[in-house]
Formats: sequence, structure tokens, C-alpha cells
Amino acid sequence: MAAVPEASVLKFASFPHAQSPQSNPRELKHSVSLHLHSPSKPQCFADGTHLDLESAHENTTSSSNSSTGASSVRKDRQRTVRIAWEKLVRWSRSWRSKAKMDVLERTKKVVVLGGGSFGTAMAAHVAGNKAEMEVNMVVRDSYICHSINQSHINCKYFPDQKLPGNVTATTDAKAALVGADFCLHAVPVQFSSSFLEGIAQHVDPKLPFISLSKGLELNTLRTMSQIIPQSLGNPSQPFVTLSGPSFSLEIMKKLPTAMVVASKDKKLANSVQQLIASQNLRINSSNDVTGVEIAGALKNVLAIAAGIVEGMNLGNNCMAALVAQGCSEIRWLATKMGAKPATLTGLSGTGDIMLTCFVNLSRNRTVGVRLGSGEKLEDILSSMNQVAEGVSTAGAVIALAQKYNVKMPVLTAVARIIDNELTPKKAVLELMSLPQVEEV
Repeated sequence: MAAVPEASVLKFASFPHAQSPQSNPRELKHSVSLHLHSPSKPQCFADGTHLDLESAHENTTSSSNSSTGASSVRKDRQRTVRIAWEKLVRWSRSWRSKAKMDVLERTKKVVVLGGGSFGTAMAAHVAGNKAEMEVNMVVRDSYICHSINQSHINCKYFPDQKLPGNVTATTDAKAALVGADFCLHAVPVQFSSSFLEGIAQHVDPKLPFISLSKGLELNTLRTMSQIIPQSLGNPSQPFVTLSGPSFSLEIMKKLPTAMVVASKDKKLANSVQQLIASQNLRINSSNDVTGVEIAGALKNVLAIAAGIVEGMNLGNNCMAALVAQGCSEIRWLATKMGAKPATLTGLSGTGDIMLTCFVNLSRNRTVGVRLGSGEKLEDILSSMNQVAEGVSTAGAVIALAQKYNVKMPVLTAVARIIDNELTPKKAVLELMSLPQVEEV
């Protein structure tokens, strides 16, 4: 009797025809073994193609092993990511449990100088951090003052947004400053010096000032870290600057936001962090006051340039090139002035630049769009109820660039357009005609 040849076995996965609620189509329910007895002659398909059962078995096994290996790698990667996230969460919880919150607990009164959109938004935000704290806004307009005190709204800037009940307003700066633990300064840069000089005698020399204003004083080229102490006649006035990508409307709506506070006094910066930070507003700290202030001032000028590109319909390529060039120009000047490069790629630099250059809510970008569309600057400014700091800052930026011997073609072009010395179209042609140079 002839010996029975060895059987070649192929395994096939079989799935149920009807899927029950408990079944998982990715799981093999059972396997069926098909025994193929090897004949004395090679098997062929009808077209004459040779059927190699051994190779088929090896390929099936190889494919199965490859699939198993890929699945194992994927599970290892997922496990690594999960462990990294869990470590981050544990670190966050540990940090929060150790963080001191005594500043917010002992703060009884915060005064806000200025009743504009950002000052109002920050007043509402701080007031929301502690219901027992008094937040007193100093405003010029008696009608707005009455609106805040009687209806709990700023009728000019946020007619549809309710303010917390512990926000009040006054036109009397002297009364507002009595007993204040912190002062948020939200007066536009160009008006800050004269305003502060008028209230200097009522300011406690130890009262910490948190500057919300961004820009450079046109004639003196001073930043707010220089304007505030000099105007108050107190070189040691505690100072912090707050900056970062933040539209006032989104703060009012309690949308997630991140900003940075900068001060030479680390303890003071940490105190302001405690005062302002919340679940919807993340506050980082820095000691690079120069970097935060210069980036915050120059990004407004760059936003006007971005708006001009949009208004002229020059396309996305042009927009990307212009903003990239503007970022380089800001870096060149800021680092010459002593700023840290890391600051310029952080919240107050790149973060704020992206927001103001690319989003329609930006006042400075809006000015640029309208300039690029052919409108006159005087008409644009007369129709706005808010200050676009980049308009007045542009000239100061160019003077600063000359002082530090830095070439800034994009920001210089903006200043010339604002001074009516150059049309947007001519500015684009001149910028595109600049020499081809090495990127730095």
C-alpha cells in the first residue's frame, strides 16, 4: 500500500454571518482547517499556473506574523503616549496642590485705569476670580460709568455682555485708588503719560502696576515700563506687563486663552499670576520685560501690513512671506535691544503676531485691510471707536530701528503708507524689488 503523503494545512478565518451585540468583527470567531493532500504531481490552475502550497503556507504565516508585529508596535506606542500623558497630569495636580493662592485670598481691591474693551474684559475676568473682591474701573465717560454701575454692562464696548456684580465704575481716580492692592493700567500708550502725571499724587509708591497697554510713545520711543514709573515720579514703582494673544471679546466669553506676565521682580510676577490665572486663562511668567513689550508693540504694525496684503487680494503666498519677514524684523530689533529670542517665539511674540495678523477681530489688521482696499487713513480712523495702536507706533518703530541700526523694510513701508508718502501698491513693488539676500 502506498504511503499516505503528508498533509499541507491552510488555516482560514471564518466570521459569523450575523453580528450579535457582543460580537466584534475584528476578532476571529473560529478557524477552519483545510487539509490538502499533496499528490505526486504538482497541482495547476486551469490556466496552467503552478500552485505551490508550501509557498502559500509560508506567505500566509509571514503575513500573519507581520500583522501581529504591527499590532504590537501600535500598542507599545499607544502605551508610551498614555504613560507620558498620565505623568503630565500627575505633575500638574501636584504643582497645583503646592502652589500658593494667598495673593488672591488677601486681595480686597483692584483698580482698573481705563474703560476700553480690554480694560473692561480684564476687570470682568479678575472680578470673576473672587466675588468678595472689589474691582473699580476709572473711566472718562460718565455715561459709560452710569451704564456699568446701573446695568452692569459697558454700553459702548460690550452691550451684550454682563459684568460681574463686584465690578463698579467711577470717574474719580483719587477715590478709586484708595486701598487698592493692584492697579491694571489700560489707558492707550499715547495718552498714558499725561493721564498718570495727573493722578501721580494719589498713587501709593508701593502699588503694583500691571500694564495692559501695548505700543511705543511716538516722540520719546518709551515703552510702558518706562512711561509708568517716570510719569508717576517713582523709579521704583512695582511694574508688570501683561501680553499675549488675547481678544477682549473672547476673554469676556471665557474662552480658553493664554498670556504672559513679565517683570524684573520674579516674586511680583508670581503674585500677578495668582491674581489673574483661572480655568480659562493660563498665565506664564517671564523676566524679559523688553522682549514682551517690544514684541507686543511691533506686532501691531505688522498686523497693518498683513491687512494691506489682504485688502489688496495679493494671495496666501504673499501673506506668508510678508509675516515671516516681519517676524524676522521684530527679532532683529528686539534682540538688539536685549530681548531673549525665546520670548519672541512665545505667547507675546509669535502667538500675538498670529492672532493680530490673521484674525478679523484685530483692529490693526482691519486698518490695513481698509488701506489696502483704497480707503484714506483719516476716514478709517474717524469711523473707529477703538484705538489701533499700530498707527501711532509705526513711526516710533522706524526711529527705534535707526537708533539701533536695524533694517526693517516691511515695517518701514507701513510707516510710509501711514504718513501718506507711499501707496500700498507702490510699497509692494518696492519690497519685491529689494536685492535677493541670504536669509538671516
